[in-house]
Amino acid sequence: MRSFDEYKAIVNEHLSDLIADPGAEASVLSEAMRYSLEVGGKRLRPVLLLAACEFAGGDISEALPYALSIEYIHTYSLIHDDLPAMDNDDLRRGKPTNHKVFGEAMAILAGDGLLSTAAETVTGEPLKHADDTVKMRGHIEAAHEILSRAGATGMIAGQTADIRGETLEPTAELIRYIELHKTADLITAPVRAGLMIAGADDKMLDDFTVYARDIGVAFQILDDILDIEGDQALMGKTLGKDAEQGKCNYAYVHGLEAAKEELHRLTAEAKSALSGYGADASFFTKLADSLEARNN
Repeated sequence: MRSFDEYKAIVNEHLSDLIADPGAEASVLSEAMRYSLEVGGKRLRPVLLLAACEFAGGDISEALPYALSIEYIHTYSLIHDDLPAMDNDDLRRGKPTNHKVFGEAMAILAGDGLLSTAAETVTGEPLKHADDTVKMRGHIEAAHEILSRAGATGMIAGQTADIRGETLEPTAELIRYIELHKTADLITAPVRAGLMIAGADDKMLDDFTVYARDIGVAFQILDDILDIEGDQALMGKTLGKDAEQGKCNYAYVHGLEAAKEELHRLTAEAKSALSGYGADASFFTKLADSLEARNN
């Protein structure tokens, strides 16, 4: 398998491949879409999709459109999260947020455009394999996985619970729901989609689902910790907003030490889920460790 940076380079090289030119009358739309895509980012989700596909013996050239689509969905969610009606952030990855550059209306449309492009792509890709019903089924399953986990029972449900949580007494159940859907669903989706494209069996899908869910929840818990004690320059966004807005932050509710213990437990559990694959799964186990140690 390739390194994280090698997968990331592939994603960055092709990042804007699917962004259509709407013509001079609406050229600002593609400009706004590209702005948020190109300000940087970990590219964690598309890398996971490519790596999972290659791990299961698939062709990453077939997986690349799905990888780009998951990054488009992630980026659209960040654009909308930053809006005044949501988290009201001025910075994202150290740069002015989309609505600060293009205005609120265009930021909404840029997010809509990225989501629509992703949906058009993942529903169109299976048609390329119409003569191979087995492969086409895997692509259809991958498309459904991505769109459903990004939708009203997945990421958007988590965002809804996150907003409602600002006016509710935080509970362990509510926090868990937010972690699973707001964050973990969009990390689980690319892992499962990559495996589906490659035709992985049910056992591999089950094992990697546990892995992805755990690193996804851990990712959110570490975000909660970093909102309290992170370095704003490294994070590239305003910190302390969870307390200001009354968010259901794991570390605020359970305490910093408990949050750090849960972060470590989830990372260990994620790695344990892949223990049956030995050194072959080292890309994923090392990634879990690096995510636990991240500072941005």
